[in-house]
Amino acid sequence: MYKLIFTESYEKRVRAFLKKHGNLKNQYEKTLQLLELNPYHPSLRLHKFSELFSVSINMQYRIAIDFQINEKEIIPIDVGSHKTIYKN
Repeated sequence: MYKLIFTESYEKRVRAFLKKHGNLKNQYEKTLQLLELNPYHPSLRLHKFSELFSVSINMQYRIAIDFQINEKEIIPIDVGSHKTIYKN
């Protein structure tokens, strides 16, 4: 099992995201649960971009993560639309 580590800056971003997209709260929470259990699950569509990785909440929204395989740690960095996540 992997461990999710939430930073203050990420928690601030996710609060703003869920305030704007409250209808995605259940999908977001299910994504986090699956991420902890099996980040390689096909429905997450895990892939690398730049120095980070991305997983899908749904086809429109993503979570950018720092995925440290050796430590079995996952640090969410950002959450948002495809355009928001891939801007960098």
